[in-house]
Amino acid sequence: MAEETRFCDELDVGFGWYRAGEALRRTSHALAADGGVWLVDPVDAEGVEGRVRVLGEPRGVIQLLDRHERDGAAWAARLGVPLHVVPFVPVAGAPFVPLPLVRSRWWREAALWWHEPRVLVVADALGTISYFRAGDEPIGVHPLLRLRPPRALATLDPAHVLVGHGSGLHGAGTTAAVREAIVTARRRLPQAWAAAALSPLRRRRR
Repeated sequence: MAEETRFCDELDVGFGWYRAGEALRRTSHALAADGGVWLVDPVDAEGVEGRVRVLGEPRGVIQLLDRHERDGAAWAARLGVPLHVVPFVPVAGAPFVPLPLVRSRWWREAALWWHEPRVLVVADALGTISYFRAGDEPIGVHPLLRLRPPRALATLDPAHVLVGHGSGLHGAGTTAAVREAIVTARRRLPQAWAAAALSPLRRRRR
């Protein structure tokens, strides 16, 4: 029996979705502008393709993290659009720009910044499920990035943060929450690692 599709992050410029029952809550997004639609780190789920095509003409699939293959290649083939893997340069025709976050042999990740309407899309550097958060913080830095958090994210002023694991943050307080997560990432590292060590998510899918 297929896992139920849950929708989230409903915005004028797109929406998110995930499959119910996944502890990691692998969240994907569709972003729309000027009649076109880009899918970000998409997983396959019932009812999504119809919503995507209503939103606009598919233009591309974007994979923000090197290990986030998910179902991106299948989506790109189905929609007849290119697959952009960890773009560190602008995606042709897209309204947002890539923001390099991590460039190493074992971790390559970019975020997307859409200046208007102040939308930030992050794969793994930030998350809202318990695995990422230390204590009561609403959004947290990935446990393995807390020693060297992606400080470029603290220079932005997002009204919406869409993450690859969990529901996003929206509205007043979003920018402050992101900046707080980056600034306190090291200080909260023991608490974050303790929470991650107890989490069942370590053995689940990316």
